[in-house]
Amino acid sequence: STANAPEDDAPSRYSRPERTAYGRYSRDANSSGSSLPSNSLEKRIEELERELAKERQENARLMKMAQDKEELIGKLKEEIDLLNR
Repeated sequence: STANAPEDDAPSRYSRPERTAYGRYSRDANSSGSSLPSNSLEKRIEELERELAKERQENARLMKMAQDKEELIGKLKEEIDLLNR
């Protein structure tokens, strides 16, 4: 159960920087007078944030799979050692 702790931290670890980055980009877009209207920039940011959230979920899923496989390898090694005795 302690091995799952880093994965459980992942969503909370990333949530705050996303919000601060969003606020920073939003302010930059409004103050820079860029060619894109601020609402389209906000929509693009929201789209990228959704994509980032999906990628983080996939990353967490893959990390969990890798961890499960490592645990299985450890158990199988122990079983091999017992059988060799």
